[in-house]
Amino acid sequence: MASLLDSYEHQFGGLTAEITTKIAKIPNLSGSEKRSMISSVEKNMDEASELLEQMDLEIREIPSKDRQRFSNRLKSYQVEMTKLEKEFKRSRIAYSDLQHGRSELLGGDDASTSEDQRARLLDNTERLDRTSRRLEQGYAIAVETEQLGADILDNLQDDRRKIERARDRLRETDADLGKSSRILSGMMRRVVQNRVLLVVIGLIMITVIGITIYFTTKK
Repeated sequence: MASLLDSYEHQFGGLTAEITTKIAKIPNLSGSEKRSMISSVEKNMDEASELLEQMDLEIREIPSKDRQRFSNRLKSYQVEMTKLEKEFKRSRIAYSDLQHGRSELLGGDDASTSEDQRARLLDNTERLDRTSRRLEQGYAIAVETEQLGADILDNLQDDRRKIERARDRLRETDADLGKSSRILSGMMRRVVQNRVLLVVIGLIMITVIGITIYFTTKK
């Protein structure tokens, strides 16, 4: 399990390094080169996102005592992924700014329209960033809730095992008490029998002594 996670982490590190390099080149490209680079970065981003999903699935299968450590590492990778997405958006906007500047130099009727488009683009980008932050917060809360639920289930299972062991001990104690009760009952019966026997023997002896005294006196 850990070796598989290490492999995922190694692949993720290579992808993020490649993405960072490509993002830095986008503002200096144009035309088909720019579109090709953007497409390549999007593909790498998708691969990185899939790796994070695979890591998340693997971490869910890890025992709870080690899960938190790997979960923290996954969160740091998710934060790094969010930063790369923002840098990717900024690089595309920077390219748009460069194109707008060229339009303004070449001729001026479209300058105001380009400025309006840029403002709308920036506004949409900010909205996407805010939505992304909300999603990240929601995901973090979900992960923490899942971890808390897993810890509670582990505690409940431990309590259940303790209760079952206590119940088994009570059953053994009850069986021992039953045996002891039967032994004591047998002893009490023997004591009563012995007392009755002693009384009978005593009566017999008294009778014999009385008869002996009677015949001796009569003679």
